[in-house]
Amino acid sequence: MSSSIRNALKKATTFSTFSATNPSSSGWASRFGCAAAVVESSRNQSKNLGGIFKRRYADDAGLKKTVLYDFHVKNGGKMVEFAGFSMPIQYKDSIMEATQHCRTKASLFDVSHMLGSSFKGKDAVKFVESITVADVKGLADGTGTLSVVTNDNGGIIDDTVVTKVNDEWIYVVLNAGCADKDKAHINKHLAKFDGDCKFIEHSDRSLFALQGPKAMETLQKLTDADLSKLYFGMFKEMTVSGQPCWVTRTGYTGEDGFEISVPVPGTLKLVEDLVADENVRLCGLGARDSLRLEAGLCLYGNDLSEETTPPEAGLTWTIGKARRDTFSFPGGERIRKQIEEGVPQRRVGFEFLEKGAPARQHSKILDMDSKEVGEISSGGFSPVLGKNIAMGYVPKALAKAGTEVQVETRGKKTRAVVKKMPFVNTTYYKP
Repeated sequence: MSSSIRNALKKATTFSTFSATNPSSSGWASRFGCAAAVVESSRNQSKNLGGIFKRRYADDAGLKKTVLYDFHVKNGGKMVEFAGFSMPIQYKDSIMEATQHCRTKASLFDVSHMLGSSFKGKDAVKFVESITVADVKGLADGTGTLSVVTNDNGGIIDDTVVTKVNDEWIYVVLNAGCADKDKAHINKHLAKFDGDCKFIEHSDRSLFALQGPKAMETLQKLTDADLSKLYFGMFKEMTVSGQPCWVTRTGYTGEDGFEISVPVPGTLKLVEDLVADENVRLCGLGARDSLRLEAGLCLYGNDLSEETTPPEAGLTWTIGKARRDTFSFPGGERIRKQIEEGVPQRRVGFEFLEKGAPARQHSKILDMDSKEVGEISSGGFSPVLGKNIAMGYVPKALAKAGTEVQVETRGKKTRAVVKKMPFVNTTYYKP
C-alpha cells in the first residue's frame, strides 16, 4: 500500500473494532499491515484464533474538508488525514470487497481534494507547454493526455492530466499533496511569461470519479449527452442530473469511467442521484490505492519524485512527438540524452511467487545472489489476483519481464518475478 495511506492510519485517533476472524475484517488487516498478531490471525483463519483489533481514524480538527464530508460520515465513511484533508479510507464494506466491486460494477470516489484548475488566455497552450512535456498544441479540442511537470534537472514535480478544451482553455487536475509546490512553481513561471495566460483554481467546484464497467450505463441515465461518443481522454461540458458539469472520460483505476467536475451547490444532489443506482457504491482511498496499483499506475511521492525523470519512470510516452524535436521544457536536454543513451534504472512491476507480508515502499530488491539492486516504490495485496504485487526501480539489466528477484520485507526475503504492467487488464473505452 502507499506510504501516504499507511501514514494516515498511523496518525489516526478514533477507534473502531472488528473481529479478527471475520473474512472482511482480516482481509482489511492483511491489506493494511496492522499489528503482527492480527496479521498472523488473518493468515490462519482456519485456526479460528478469534480476538479483536482496533483501527484508528483521524481527528478531524484542523483538517480541510470537501463539501461531501458530512455525506461520507453519514454513509459510514471512515475518515483519515490525507494531504491535509479529512477523507474516507473505506465505508462499510472491506477494501477487498470495494476493489472487486469497482472491477465488476461501478464505484464513486470523492476526489475534490485534488487541485482542479485551468489556464486561460490566448497563450495558454504556449504556457502549459513551457512547464510540461505534453504536446498540447497537437491535441484536438476536447481531448487530453497524461503529462508531467518537470524541474530544471528533468525530475518530475507532479503528474497530471492535461486537457485542451480549446486553444484558450487548458484544464488540468493536479495532485492534492503537490498543490502548494505546484502553485508556487506555476506562479513563478507565469511571472516570467511574456504572454496572455491566467491560472485559475476551481475552488468553487467539486470533483469526483465514477469508475467501473457499469459507469457509462449509470451516468447515461442522468444526462442527454451521448456518452457512447465520448471516448477515453475526451472532455465535454454537459448537464448531468440538472447540474452544469465538466465530464472527462478518465480515471485512476484502469477501468472505464469518468471524472466529473460540478459546481459546489449541485454536488450533493448529483452524488445522491448516482449512488441511488443499484450498481454504484461509495469507495474510499484504500480501494483506490489497490485499484491503481493493479492497473500499474504511478502514485506521486511513491513511484514518482523530483529525482525521477520520465524515462526512468517508464513515462517517455508522455513526451509528445512534436516536443521531441526541441525538448523545449525544463530538464529537456537531460531527458533527451536519457532517451538517446538509455537510463541506468527503470520502474518495473513485480508479481510475488511466495506468500508473505506485502512489500512496502523502500523494501529492498535483491538479485538471486542476495545483492541489493533496488527498492520497492509501491506494494500491496491484489484483491483481484489474490497475490502480492509491487512496483519498484531496478537496473536496466534486471528490468526484463520474467527476471526473478528477491524482495526483503520485515527482514524476510520473498521471491518475485518482473511482470509487465498492468497487472490487471485495463478496460478504457476507446473507438
